[in-house]
Amino acid sequence: MNRRTVYFLCFLILLTAECLIGAFVRDAFIRPYAGDVLVTVLLCCLGRIFLPHSSRWLPVWVLLFSGAVECSQLLDLPARLGLEGTALDVALGSTFDWKDLLCYAAGCGLFALTEYRFLRKKNKPAD
Repeated sequence: MNRRTVYFLCFLILLTAECLIGAFVRDAFIRPYAGDVLVTVLLCCLGRIFLPHSSRWLPVWVLLFSGAVECSQLLDLPARLGLEGTALDVALGSTFDWKDLLCYAAGCGLFALTEYRFLRKKNKPAD
């Protein structure tokens, strides 16, 4: 199985998990924190579908993107642009929280560590 397929399957599994969390989970930990961790892993997997062999900096770019989205909530960007009630308004969210940035960093770190360990084992010479 090639890398794109692996990342695509991971993307589908994570997307399903995110949808299930969004639809059915109403708690104070899984939905707000684990969901934010998983969404950055999901974005990293999406990026790897298109860039399977390049850019070891992908988790950093995803973290910067996630941080920019979170900061747009702090600035109330959709309201300033007159886009309240649109799909962009929903996608950007509405509540800034510093803990979200920590969750995004944890997700990107988890992806980078997992990828590093997996690739290191795969590329390790046989004894």
